[in-house]
Order: sequence, then structure tokens, then C-alpha cells
Amino acid sequence: MSVHPSAWIHPDVQLDDSITVGPHAVIEAGVEIGAGTHVGPGAVLLGPLTVGENCRIHAHAVIGDAPQDRAYGTEQTACHIGSDCIIREGVTVHRSTGDGTETRIGDRCFLMTNSHVAHNCILGNDVTLVSGALLGGHVKVGDRAIISGNAAVHQFVRIGELAIVGGLSKIVQDVPPYLMTDQTGGIAGLNLVGLVRAGSSSEARHELKRFYRLMYREQKSRQDSLDIMTTDAQTPEGRLFLEFIAFDSKRGIRKGRK
Repeated sequence: MSVHPSAWIHPDVQLDDSITVGPHAVIEAGVEIGAGTHVGPGAVLLGPLTVGENCRIHAHAVIGDAPQDRAYGTEQTACHIGSDCIIREGVTVHRSTGDGTETRIGDRCFLMTNSHVAHNCILGNDVTLVSGALLGGHVKVGDRAIISGNAAVHQFVRIGELAIVGGLSKIVQDVPPYLMTDQTGGIAGLNLVGLVRAGSSSEARHELKRFYRLMYREQKSRQDSLDIMTTDAQTPEGRLFLEFIAFDSKRGIRKGRK
């Protein structure tokens, strides 16, 4: 274990020998850190917080601080970071509000400089937040989604698996799986390149193209589109798209570009 002499670590925190801690880092009580993780200079970790193995937490990141929520009191809440995550300079991740809840980030996520994950957010695996991306409270982000630079996502919004949110965009409604938004936040098309790279079948891509046309190009009601997709969905990707659209969301589904 390599801990810089200027770092401050609460006496109750137990660190594996493979963990490194840089100058002026602070690790408060209630923090658990997995083997092989590096905590950079000036980073602050506050419990209750668990960090997985082999994470890289860069300079001046703050993880596990209290939620920015006026309703938050003294309830016991937590934050969880998965394994193999990269958390760059100035990132903030807040623990949740509501007794017994947690803010949760999956494995292999990449949170770039100055991005923010608010209370009660749930991020899947392999999620990327590009520099300056902001997630409001209770946002859910699916596996392998990308939130581009300086995009802002409204609280309670859902971002589906393998979706791409455009840079500088304002996202106030749900973005379904496999879709992309432009800078206005409007739906701009299917993430076909991402689907190919993810190993999806040609059948899945064909099915998603049809479902996309139903939702965003043909003048059908949401219920009519759901009825057709319920009958026709044959692939895992198509069923996931259907499940996302059918969910009774607080924010509603984002429409196409105007």
C-alpha cells in the first residue's frame, strides 16, 4: 500500500495493500475501497461509500458527499461505485436521499472531467459521461450509453441502453434504447454504428429500424405503436425497446426533431 504522508484517512478505514492514495486526498469514515484502486491527489471520499476494484479516481474528484436536495435530512443513504471505473478530475457523485437508498454506478464506467452524478442516479455498466455532463436526481442510464459533453439531463429522466445524448443538449424526457439525440435534445435516429460494434444481429437492427419508424416517422398513436411492437418483437433488442416505451414514465418519451 502506498499512501502519501499528506493524505488523511479515517482510522476505521481498512485499505488493501494494493491501494494507492495521493497527496492531500481525504478518505472519511464508512468508505470501503476494492483492491487495486488508485485515489488521486486532493480527491475526497465520504461514506457510506463502496468503491470496487481497480478504479482510477483522479485529482479533486468528490464522491459520496451529501445530496443537493432540500428534502434531505439525517437519513442513512449511500453511494456505490463498481469495479474498473475511471473517474476524472473534478467529478462529483453524491449519495442518495431517502432512507436505505443509494446512488449506484456500474462497472467500467468512464466519468470524464467535471461531470456530475446527482442523488439517487443509477448508471449501468460501461456508461460514459463526457466532460461537463450533468445528471439530475433519480436519472437512470442504461448500459453502454454515452452522455456527450455539457449535456444536462433533467431529474427522473431515463436514458436507454446504447443511447447517445448529443453534446450541449437539454434532455427533459426519456431517450429510448439505441437512439441518438441532437443538440436540441430531439431524437435524431438509430445508433446503428453502436449496434454493430455491440455485436447485434442484422435481424435486431432491422427490427429496431421498423420500431423506430413506428414511433418517430409514421403518424401512429403511442398505443397503436405499442400494440404492433408487442406482436412483432422477436429479438432481445426489440423487446428491450418495447419494454422501455411501454413503461409508465414520469417524464414521458422524447419526440423526434421538429
